[in-house]
Amino acid sequence: MKEIRDIIRSFEAAKKAGKRTALATVVHVEGSSYRRPGARMLITEEGQLTGAISGGCLEGDALRRALFAIQQQQNKLVTYDTTDEGDSKFGVQLGCNGIVHILFEPIDPAASDNPIRLLERILVQRRHVALATLFSLERSAPRQPGTCFLSLGNEIIHTPSSESLKKELRDDCLQALADETSAIKTYNSGNEPLVALIEFIRPPVSLVIAGAGNDAMPLVDMARIMGWEITLVDGRRNYANARRFPAANKIIVAKPGNVISQLEIDRQTAIILMTHNYNYDLSLLRQLLSAWNDSIYIGSLGPRKKLERMFSELEQEGIICSPAQQEKIFGPAGLDIGSETAEEIALSIMAEVKAALSGSMGRPLRERMAPIHGLRLEKNNG
Repeated sequence: MKEIRDIIRSFEAAKKAGKRTALATVVHVEGSSYRRPGARMLITEEGQLTGAISGGCLEGDALRRALFAIQQQQNKLVTYDTTDEGDSKFGVQLGCNGIVHILFEPIDPAASDNPIRLLERILVQRRHVALATLFSLERSAPRQPGTCFLSLGNEIIHTPSSESLKKELRDDCLQALADETSAIKTYNSGNEPLVALIEFIRPPVSLVIAGAGNDAMPLVDMARIMGWEITLVDGRRNYANARRFPAANKIIVAKPGNVISQLEIDRQTAIILMTHNYNYDLSLLRQLLSAWNDSIYIGSLGPRKKLERMFSELEQEGIICSPAQQEKIFGPAGLDIGSETAEEIALSIMAEVKAALSGSMGRPLRERMAPIHGLRLEKNNG
């Protein structure tokens, strides 16, 4: 989501300066690649790049391709094939042993349904969305439709001309929302077979940090780099303020009993209890358990005995933490990476939150036998 936000910001700056732009999107990958389908990069006619479609090896050639698309004012699909280790013919060195398909779309600022405008709609509110990008893998394809369909659940924004294709895209986008997964779909649109990258896109992670001590500063800074939405909570106004935490999106100064009502907790929310005030943390945990959302992450900074003591006191009050709830409560918070300093602890917490919200075990990648990035492929429709 941070990449999308950065791209929109750069587009607005380029538009204001009168610079033409193109959007490059990884739409399909066969084998290994540095970025998965859905990775994007905005290119201006002066060569400014925002976002990334590779680890840096494709960007140089992508600039040339984007400028050509801008000059022609026509969508272009470019395929980089490095499976034969002959990638030098592209002037790049991918080193990923895969086939990467990149779609280049020149952006018409006057068009209300251009790809950037569709991306903007994703940021309007916190909700899951499905975005469809149409392309053809045929070298002789007369057109590359591009980013053209956005489903916000009960709201559909589309541009394909074919009514049958609109219906198929709508059904597949709704299925992606239901399954919470992205997919590659193939359609028989007349005599022209088309492929669609159907992206399931979650809202950005919302990180609630209860505690405005100095050890919260590196956690806020790391969350800002990740593009997460940061809410800082504390009862002390001289600690919880914009001067100390300029990167926080929202600061709540309140007693613990008045905090939860000011939070919007959803399935992309993580909460860290690190006030160093036992009673404050206990009160927040009591309210979280009472209004439980079984998809959130709750991390408790400090020793295991602290969390066990809180569970014990809450149980005496009749508030029982079920096994399912305990699986979502992490104490001590963070992965075991040998952390000692505030910065190292922040790193371990960030990694654990990311792993928990992604459904990952947080183990070394070398122990993973399956591909790092997986995408479901679907058979032809029709």
